[in-house]
Amino acid sequence: MSTQPHIANQVVLVAPLLGPLVAAAAGGLLGWRRSIAWGAVAASVLILLSGVLVGVRTVGGGAIGVGTVLRADALTAVMLLVIGAVGVIATWSGVSYVERELAAGHTDERGARLYALLVPAFLAAMVLAVLADNLGVLWAAVEATTIVTAFLVGHRRTRASLEATWKYVMICSVGIAMAYLGTVLVYYASKQATGGAGSLSWTVLAVQGDQLDSGVMRIAVALLVLGFGTKAGLVPMHSWLPDAHSQAPAPVSALMSGVLLSVAVYALLRYRVIAVEALDPRFVRNLLLVVALASLALAASLLISQRDYKRLLAYSSIEHMGLVVVGLAVGTPLAVAALLLHILGHGIGKAVLFCTSGQILAVENTTEIAHVRGLLARQPVLAGTFAVGIAALLGLPPFSLFLSELALMRAAAGAGMGWVIAPVLLLLVIVFLAVARHTVGMLFGDQPVPANDNSGAAHPMRLSRLESTPLVLGLVVLAAIGVVAWPLQPLLQAAAAIAGTS
Repeated sequence: MSTQPHIANQVVLVAPLLGPLVAAAAGGLLGWRRSIAWGAVAASVLILLSGVLVGVRTVGGGAIGVGTVLRADALTAVMLLVIGAVGVIATWSGVSYVERELAAGHTDERGARLYALLVPAFLAAMVLAVLADNLGVLWAAVEATTIVTAFLVGHRRTRASLEATWKYVMICSVGIAMAYLGTVLVYYASKQATGGAGSLSWTVLAVQGDQLDSGVMRIAVALLVLGFGTKAGLVPMHSWLPDAHSQAPAPVSALMSGVLLSVAVYALLRYRVIAVEALDPRFVRNLLLVVALASLALAASLLISQRDYKRLLAYSSIEHMGLVVVGLAVGTPLAVAALLLHILGHGIGKAVLFCTSGQILAVENTTEIAHVRGLLARQPVLAGTFAVGIAALLGLPPFSLFLSELALMRAAAGAGMGWVIAPVLLLLVIVFLAVARHTVGMLFGDQPVPANDNSGAAHPMRLSRLESTPLVLGLVVLAAIGVVAWPLQPLLQAAAAIAGTS
């Protein structure tokens, strides 16, 4: 795949990094204000537009780059679209979120300034991860997300949020250390293969794959799956995810669930291209399948008895990442195209739902499922948005997750892995019933006396047009992709040609 040097291409790659960094600098220097918040939204739009432009330039194959540091192909373009789309929803919702937190006294000007600085910095780190050709830079960018989001998870500085922050930092630090060791071993294997200077360039390693020492690579791949799997919320290093997602600000939870987990899976997708050349593909497939099915099983079992709707969404993220890794294990072009479509659909859907959950928390003053009843009658727009988002997340037509799940099952059958379909479908049915049962109670159940309000009066707060617009737009996009997926099809096929194997 040749890299096409052109000044316009370089601008396309630098802009999605520079935009969030400028927004972060403005937030850090000037503090939080509405204009600064809209700057973060503009940075997210810039990332989205860059994804479109990168896709146009790479859909026919090939790549564009800036020196040996930044490189983008069709796979990168898909991830930029995911980051940009989720970023727009989360930052747009964040405008009213910070205002509400300041008015309620849940944060102060210092906390608002930190939020304005760190959210765009978080976006920049994820953009760098998907643009980096060097796998060491990819690792560093993923590590940077841990540092940035640690302060965001503990934004409210309550005991629960600080506990979740420490748990997140400790577990993810262990995971990222394992990913670091795996990265070092890949470099060592490359050095052995060439007999001289090793390389961490993905472009080089993708070509060198069959020359890498299989013994070293077997250990490296196991460490990388555990390491980046930690950031993706996969078993056995998943336990940070429900705590962090339940305590983080709603827009931050949207970014973490919708993008951060997907960027970690993207890292595994890049490494899989190298691993299947260096190792027996069955070793890679079996390792990924064990992790994927265990994650699906754990999420399904814990969703049944869940009592907190933000934790419900967090465990749903584990389930969806498990399903994505099933596609990664299958690894055919159809499976890769399907998992990328699923990542996009899950990212948008989860961004809508987490931001909506933040609105529900503001209205109901509780995250307990049992204390949210009859929401549809009292808050029709808010409840309707939540209900449609849940329908999309559960894979109901016409939303794109229905198409991606169907394509994943077809890919498994076509790859001779029909035996995987039965347990996956069984677990998905359990997830469907569990989530649907909790959601029906929230929407239609008899309203109890609110947990923190002895008056029994409903909260008068309503979802404003500013708050509802990005959520409704996200759901419209999900439905549009599900009904008319053809604009993305050439890009998904080009990305699948890069990362998929027959």
